[in-house]
Amino acid sequence: MKNTIQWPASRLVMALLAAGALGGAGVSAVQLGLAHAQTPPALVAAASPVASAPVGGVQAPDFSAITERYGPAVVNISVVGTTRVSNESDDDDDADAGAQEMPPAIAEFFRRFGGPMPGQRQGPRAQETPTRGQGSGFIVSEDGVILTNAHVVKGAKEVTVKLTDRRELRAKVLGSDPRTDVAVIKVEAKNLPVVKFGRMADLKVGEWVLAIGSPFGFENTVTAGVVSAKGRTLPDDSAVPFIQTDVAINPGNSGGPLFNARGEVVGINSQIYSRTGGYQGVSFAIPVDVAIRIRDQIVATGKVEHARLGVVVQEVNQTLADSFKLDRPEGALVSSVEKGGPAERAGLQPGDVIRQVNGQRIVSSGDLPALIALASPGDKVSIDVWRKGSTEKLQAQLVKVGDKSAKAEGDKPADQGKLGLALRPLQPQEREQIGAESGLLVQDARGAAARAGVQQGDVLLAVNGTSVRSVDQVREAVAKSDKSVALLIQRGEQRIFVPIRLG
Repeated sequence: MKNTIQWPASRLVMALLAAGALGGAGVSAVQLGLAHAQTPPALVAAASPVASAPVGGVQAPDFSAITERYGPAVVNISVVGTTRVSNESDDDDDADAGAQEMPPAIAEFFRRFGGPMPGQRQGPRAQETPTRGQGSGFIVSEDGVILTNAHVVKGAKEVTVKLTDRRELRAKVLGSDPRTDVAVIKVEAKNLPVVKFGRMADLKVGEWVLAIGSPFGFENTVTAGVVSAKGRTLPDDSAVPFIQTDVAINPGNSGGPLFNARGEVVGINSQIYSRTGGYQGVSFAIPVDVAIRIRDQIVATGKVEHARLGVVVQEVNQTLADSFKLDRPEGALVSSVEKGGPAERAGLQPGDVIRQVNGQRIVSSGDLPALIALASPGDKVSIDVWRKGSTEKLQAQLVKVGDKSAKAEGDKPADQGKLGLALRPLQPQEREQIGAESGLLVQDARGAAARAGVQQGDVLLAVNGTSVRSVDQVREAVAKSDKSVALLIQRGEQRIFVPIRLG
């Protein structure tokens, strides 16, 4: 389980709490958990129809049938492991906590990197300490294969599974995938009760869902709610299209199943949004489609391979949509393309807006990594992009995450009135240093550009998706823009489009 990460009020707090931390980063086996929230009266029916009572004029399901039939397939997982604990003062904990407070997206990008964070521990002065944690899981095969969260078993030396009939069995970790937070463990047993799977495609927003788990160690606790949203992307570097619910989740329910009203597992409870560390009405589950794909790979090979396209994308807001002449602020805006990667070979360029992949619409930037995550290395994908006012179709062949791609190999400053930028072309050695074929160095930033976050020392690579080599090109591009312009800025090794309103 991960320790609670407190971010500013404007950001999510991934409250991955633990009864005891496991692993080097304080990951413990108890992460999310279902709370003992009150279940709505006469809540619902599943496998076999049961009479339901109206709640506020709406028929609510009776989940007792699901609990009775599939509750025995939900298990409590206890983990014993070790964590590295500093033998220095507690001041380091405060420093680590401060380092995890992240500013808004663009501000985060514009932070200067290099060197340790203030107060960050410099030396490896730590020792291993035994830790214990708890979580939940559910049986997916009669011979003892169990699904749970990767953070539940991270750093585990010993894993024990407790069944509802009070038997306790030693489990082996077959494999785990931190990228999706899915793990597969196995106990030696026969004729065990199992769950049945549903499909993400059949799940509807507003539909009743139920969770069973062990919040705070209270085994086989049942809580219920509705699906709040689908396809949520969280700022935790995962590529999972999370299911958002209002089902009560608390420490100890990590890895437990999320059922629909038909008694089918549709997700694995994984994370919560919280400003306090406890449940606050927003929880997230990993879709069952993702979990099944990870399970199949681990059972077959003991490892997981993820597909990669080789692009960095960002959200398209209204200002960027105006800059690129899009009819609506949708799609994934490509801010950089990996040299020698699948995207570059397919012809993708910075400034392209990906609108569809294999016929599936990309509404937000998070839809793209979620789609790629469900593909396999070697798959070919059809990509519809918006480029300079028209749509183009491209074909890309995905590669495996971890595969290395091939590496690519003075004027006077001029003030840009509308932008507030003083620019000069890059010298040859500067272009070589940052790995760009063109660009202009920002010598001063004021007005609209400064307010948008552009700083002295940044490199302007493109305006509205068109590469710039001279100040005149920038002037020309700005003159053709009515409401806004999108500047592709590079700082260090990071690239991002910065939208700037004109006037």
